[in-house]
Amino acid sequence: MEKELAQFKLDDGTAFLVEVEKPASTRGSSIQRVAAVNSGQLVLQATRTLEEALDQVQPVISKVVSRLKSGLTTPANEVEITFGLKLSAEAGVVFGSVGGEVTFEVKLKWEKDDSSANIEPS
Repeated sequence: MEKELAQFKLDDGTAFLVEVEKPASTRGSSIQRVAAVNSGQLVLQATRTLEEALDQVQPVISKVVSRLKSGLTTPANEVEITFGLKLSAEAGVVFGSVGGEVTFEVKLKWEKDDSSANIEPS
């Protein structure tokens, strides 16, 4: 797929450029072309700040983590979840997919309980 530059902003107004997939059409959408802060080149203007876009995925991430932690009969000492996020000029942040599927890589870690090994016989 073709790539294009999009300008995102932080809540404090700081602008930065990101390479995104070129939208099929900007006709009828809320995406506008603006002169990029750094180069003056015409780029897509993201419709949300980075923080607003991340606010969209934060509840999903929190739910995945809490369900994995609470659903185990023996709680893991560590829970690690890896997933891909993509920036989109119109949608903001979306979960990235490979081959049409979104995947989460989950790693659970249990530490061996050595407390019983340290008990001296009476």
